[in-house]
Amino acid sequence: MNALEKRSVAALASVYAMRMLGLFMVMPVFMLLGTDLKGATPALLGFAIGAYGLSQALLQIPFGLLSDRVGRKRMIYIGLVLFAAGSLLAGATDSIYVVIAGRILQGAGAIASVLMALLSDLTREEERTKAMATVGISIGLSFSVSLVLGPLVGSLWGLSGIFYATGVLAVIALIVVNRVVPTPHHYRISADTHPAKKMLGKVLSDGRLLRLDFGIFSLHLVLTSLFLVFPSMLQNQLGLASSSHWWFYLSVMVASFFAMVPFIILAEKKRKMKPVLCGAITLLTLATAGLASVSDALTTAWAVLFFFFMAFNLLEASLPSLISKEAPAASKGTAMGAYSTSQFLGAFLGGALGGVLLEQLGTTGVLWFMVAVLTLWLTVAVTMPSPGYTTSFVVQLQEVVGGQYDDIDSSLRRVPGVQDVVIVEDAATAYLKVDRQQFDEALLADFSFVRQGSSS
Repeated sequence: MNALEKRSVAALASVYAMRMLGLFMVMPVFMLLGTDLKGATPALLGFAIGAYGLSQALLQIPFGLLSDRVGRKRMIYIGLVLFAAGSLLAGATDSIYVVIAGRILQGAGAIASVLMALLSDLTREEERTKAMATVGISIGLSFSVSLVLGPLVGSLWGLSGIFYATGVLAVIALIVVNRVVPTPHHYRISADTHPAKKMLGKVLSDGRLLRLDFGIFSLHLVLTSLFLVFPSMLQNQLGLASSSHWWFYLSVMVASFFAMVPFIILAEKKRKMKPVLCGAITLLTLATAGLASVSDALTTAWAVLFFFFMAFNLLEASLPSLISKEAPAASKGTAMGAYSTSQFLGAFLGGALGGVLLEQLGTTGVLWFMVAVLTLWLTVAVTMPSPGYTTSFVVQLQEVVGGQYDDIDSSLRRVPGVQDVVIVEDAATAYLKVDRQQFDEALLADFSFVRQGSSS
């Protein structure tokens, strides 16, 4: 990457991380600190935890599409102001209903797709994969950090302190976008990072993609449900004071992260993606069931949560890669938009349904609900075809006469390893799905219609 790209990627990754940190930081302590809110019941507390997911799910794709008309930065400013306003609203009240309104307002700043679109405006095609990977790493780190910071901030300043800290993060993110993120001279609609209405039907009718969407839906439903019950178990059943929860989560997250890395390598390098995926879902299901049998042994609880997050981190890292592999050529951005919508919808229902079950059936009811959802996901995963091992590759084309595009399409399809080609004439760009073991990009140098420097 050149200096401008490094600056852009670092700034946008930090904005993404600060926003996700603010959303997640409340999760490990909300069920402990939220009981003091007026009108609080387990069902309403659960709804409050997941409420941000509802507005995120509804507005994710519209925000991305609207940014084409009014500008990327303007939509990011609007989203961050909504996020800050929701944080301040939730922090300034002692009513559970106003906290719910604040959480919904937080989620209304659904700028994930806009950030990715701006990322595509500010980076070259050949650096896009590294840029997106950097953002992905920042999201994973923000989640891990939130499990440590949430209990720490909560023990010092309470629930309001967490929401106010989230508001401060939103203001810092606004400053970063204004002062550090460059303003693009023009908007490039990249099919790899941006949703397109004309491709939405194709994505939503693809059975392979729908199975993966159900997977991320289930994963985040279970994650949100976990934080309805585990913090209380940790404090009341296992006797660990809430002010000490941070070191418990920190040790679990660090250990589970390193434990899952070999399996990522096995899945990608050895092409064992389906066995690793099904194995991780099985481990997650068993760990969730194991939580129901945790009694008063802190070491047992640590071990069970270690396996839970080892499987969770593995699945969280694998599913976006699978979406990228399975998405039709020129539909990756739209597929990721549907995927993100499913993720946030799962978070919402995990909180809303989990809260109702907690009120009616207690902790055991929530845990077995989680097990049932994961068992259904395992059934879906076991019965799906083995995923392909293709990846996206983008080719910038020279200026050509319109009638030549059919010939270019045929020529590209004859290149070894190329499995699908979609040419976007307005952008003079060809989107390929290729098998890296058979494809050699050096072969493209022989084609006169390929602009030099094109890549994935």
